[in-house]
Amino acid sequence: MAIDSIREGLELGPSEWIEITQDRIDGFADSTGDHQWIHVDEEQAAAGPFGTTIAHGFLTLSLLPQIWFDLAGDAGYGMSINYGVNRVRFPAPVPVGSRVRARFQVGEISEVPGGEQALIDATVEREGGDKPVCAAQLVFRFVR
Repeated sequence: MAIDSIREGLELGPSEWIEITQDRIDGFADSTGDHQWIHVDEEQAAAGPFGTTIAHGFLTLSLLPQIWFDLAGDAGYGMSINYGVNRVRFPAPVPVGSRVRARFQVGEISEVPGGEQALIDATVEREGGDKPVCAAQLVFRFVR
């Protein structure tokens, strides 16, 4: 689904479910150098607090720009830029084998040279979970 404009209050989602596999977790660990046992050592993690490996919080966060694009397309702009994050929290873990999806709500929009900047509240939920696994305020720039 592509939209034709960004406006304050716009809600998008939920997205399609994304499965968090051990291969995805291991690939993220390799990309970032974060090989903490809770993420990559299945045997040790089985005896740990979650009974299995869990995804890196930043892996979950890193999915958001692509999920946004899957839901919004180019939104009528020439280019979208991930400009930053104002705040982010990881209230619950994402055990391996979980499926996650996201919802977005556009907040304040301001003019910037060549386009607009939007504050977008993103919430990622885990299938069957009782609280979000990631809550973040994204800052995107949309270039005309």
